[in-house]
Amino acid sequence: MKILVLNSGSSSLKYQLIDSESEQVIAKGLCERIGMDMGKIKFETQAHGKGELDIAMPDHDAAISDVFNLLTDSEKGAISDVSEISAVGHRVVHGGEKFADSVVVDEKIADEIDELSDLAPLHNPANVMGIRSCMKLMPGVPQVAVFDTAFHATMPAYAYTYALPYEYYKKFGVRRYGFHGTSHRFVTGKALDMLKDAGVDPASSKIVTCHLGNGCSMAAVAGGKVVDTSMGLTPLEGMVMGTRCGDMDPAIIMFLEKKLGVGTKEIDTIMNKKSGLLGISEVSSDMRDVEGAAAEGNAQAQLALDVFVYRIKKYLGAYAAAMGGLDAIVFTGGIGENDKNARAAICKGMGFLGIDLDEDKNKSMRGPADISKDGSGVRILLVPTNEELMIARETAALV
Repeated sequence: MKILVLNSGSSSLKYQLIDSESEQVIAKGLCERIGMDMGKIKFETQAHGKGELDIAMPDHDAAISDVFNLLTDSEKGAISDVSEISAVGHRVVHGGEKFADSVVVDEKIADEIDELSDLAPLHNPANVMGIRSCMKLMPGVPQVAVFDTAFHATMPAYAYTYALPYEYYKKFGVRRYGFHGTSHRFVTGKALDMLKDAGVDPASSKIVTCHLGNGCSMAAVAGGKVVDTSMGLTPLEGMVMGTRCGDMDPAIIMFLEKKLGVGTKEIDTIMNKKSGLLGISEVSSDMRDVEGAAAEGNAQAQLALDVFVYRIKKYLGAYAAAMGGLDAIVFTGGIGENDKNARAAICKGMGFLGIDLDEDKNKSMRGPADISKDGSGVRILLVPTNEELMIARETAALV
């Protein structure tokens, strides 16, 4: 079965065509500048390699139609006809409380996803555009929505409830939802397989998954189910990220509005796009740039790294306490998978929890791998994430 996986943004569209049996990527690409004067499609196929195409894409219908033309192109395509695509799996950021699992989409479901746009105004409307375009262009082909929030739906009420007037939860759905769920689900499954080989029973396992990239989140996973996660109503809460501030005193918002003479929109931009590693270091939102500046003696860059690591350590300790123990830490995401220095700094001084990193393994091994010392009380696992494959698996399972 061939599954097309789509991640629709407001002006972009990422796609992968995956064979669900071999789990191989047959073709993939990125459509950029949708709705602008001239767009670009970067594409790659197993058989023909990479290429680029400059083309006007006035809307998502046009972008998806162009993707179909590329996939079926006689010279650079991957399939002979669109009918070879058995189903489409769509990444949808927010499922609210309505969607705790992936779902086959019809018009009613598409409307319900759109109604959740208040919770994810930058993402859900674009996700729905991609779904509706495929429903129009591929009548009869199953469309599956896979939600970033769904894996976190097992959190107990005491973990997701904010200490605000309860009517705000009942009226507006104000609560912790969590994000990056598709990534956390994928690496949890791989980690539980690895722990089973090490003699840990998945049913009683206690692990913390750390998705560290430009966006960062952590999840406490007990017995394969999330009991807490760092992101909240929105992806702003929790870790220090590339440009997001993460946890802070909410009264800072009113304080800065008064001091800067700006409104909520400007403060939202500051918190989401001008903070985090970029805000503290004043160098870059890219961890590699910040580490490079710190190595050259930049004190603010070093402070940004210290704050980044300290926040993660705090969450590790909190989640170990919440679960009553810890069997493993899982590192994933662009930083988690590739930055040996960040992993070493996070694990340093955590021996009291049984965390003992093997420095040589940490420097040399690529995931999936166990990079903890022999005899470490907590296994330290390096697991590359694959959200597109997870979406393809969910889609194939449903259809």
